Amino acid sequence: MPQQYLLYNDIFHPLNTPIITAENRAFRFGDGLFESMRMIDGKLQFAELHADRLAAGMKALKIEGHSLMDAYFLKQKTTDLAKRNKWAGNARFRLAVYRAGAGLYTPEHNKNGYLLEGNVLPSSTYELNKKGLIVDLFTDLSKPINKFSSLKTANALLYVMAGLFKQQNSLDEAFILNEKGFLCESISANIFVVYDKKIYTPALTEGCVAGVMRSAVLHLSKINDIEIIEAEISPKILAEADEVFITNATKGLQWVMGYGRKRYFDKVAKLLSGKLNASLK
Repeated sequence: MPQQYLLYNDIFHPLNTPIITAENRAFRFGDGLFESMRMIDGKLQFAELHADRLAAGMKALKIEGHSLMDAYFLKQKTTDLAKRNKWAGNARFRLAVYRAGAGLYTPEHNKNGYLLEGNVLPSSTYELNKKGLIVDLFTDLSKPINKFSSLKTANALLYVMAGLFKQQNSLDEAFILNEKGFLCESISANIFVVYDKKIYTPALTEGCVAGVMRSAVLHLSKINDIEIIEAEISPKILAEADEVFITNATKGLQWVMGYGRKRYFDKVAKLLSGKLNASLK
């Protein structure tokens, strides 16, 4: 296999090169955030939405340089990395942005650094999973609701613990509750529930990540006259729902088949997934 590369502060490095030092603030303090992105046929999908969320996150964390990391920056850097790795144009990317420099809890400055990595994908569409996911509620920890809740920060211990719960219980995904005990999100995606012929998703005020695919599905539903209600959602609805699906920027929509003994359909997930792919053309 040809040598693969990552992009670290505008310099290409062979994959697995040790480039992060012990004083890196993302390593020491979780002082940073990240974006997971998808390229299809050489085009970075939803670049503007990713740039807007990245800018909001950098502003909230008081990391400088958000105006330079705009949609053009994201498109250019992902294209450069794809070309360097000789990918055909379908790939997944992870952009980590951190506060550069040293310091203890109080940083010496607020300039940014970044690391862009990725991997090639075989498909040029968002593929709905053929086999539905099996999920359960992760209740050992809850997600707090604050000004950082909607961001994808480098502090991911909650998701790591939920991931271990998923692994230990042979699940495909785990659903996380907020501090009030209501549905928040899954380990790596936003949640949508179809109940009584309506689609519900946790509102951003419930502490969920402001997912790019979540925003895309909300917009797609609006222009197709499909009602989605952003609300406070009790986990009890999972026992009565007709469908449950999750969304993220790299996989699109993924439908859930089972929660405990409850089994779900995938009709609405198929409909929206089809409209999502049609919108790319």
